[in-house]
Amino acid sequence: MNFKIGDTVDVLDDVLSGVVTSISGVIITIETKEGFELDFKVSELVKIKTSAFNKAFQSTSISQVLSEKIEKKRKPTTKVKPKARHEPMIEVDLHLHHLVDSERGMTNYDKLNIQLDTARHKLEFAIRKRIQKIVFIHGVGEGVLKMELETLLSRYDTIKFYEADYKKYGFGATEVYIMQSTKNN
Repeated sequence: MNFKIGDTVDVLDDVLSGVVTSISGVIITIETKEGFELDFKVSELVKIKTSAFNKAFQSTSISQVLSEKIEKKRKPTTKVKPKARHEPMIEVDLHLHHLVDSERGMTNYDKLNIQLDTARHKLEFAIRKRIQKIVFIHGVGEGVLKMELETLLSRYDTIKFYEADYKKYGFGATEVYIMQSTKNN
């Protein structure tokens, strides 16, 4: 087989390929992609015919071409009902670490009272400002805060409460709907 400098070759008994850099009789020196120069006999090499496919990828890498072909995933959007889109809503996170800087030295009773006082103040604020929806994020836990929150909410005649959107909050939130009175206060 005729080899000339610049030919791309594969080694028959090894997983090596490279470009012919020099020819000395029956010994051919190739340079691998890693930059090593290796000597082989003519009988150990085979010439690779460069196809249009190989030429196309000489200037760009295969991974670059594949990344262009992969479809970009769209982020799922949640559809909001037209009426709900314009309703102002307050989210109140009742987790204690959001309410106080340090819980050191507090009893469970103190912690629960801080959480319930926060809920009461936010609810009164929403009633005064005529905000129709509040979501209290209480977490799942043992359910003590959730039960106490439901007891607090049941004292109000003008509100309804129920589990908040599961997709968004899981089981750890209560949504409160405040019915607006028609009287002028």
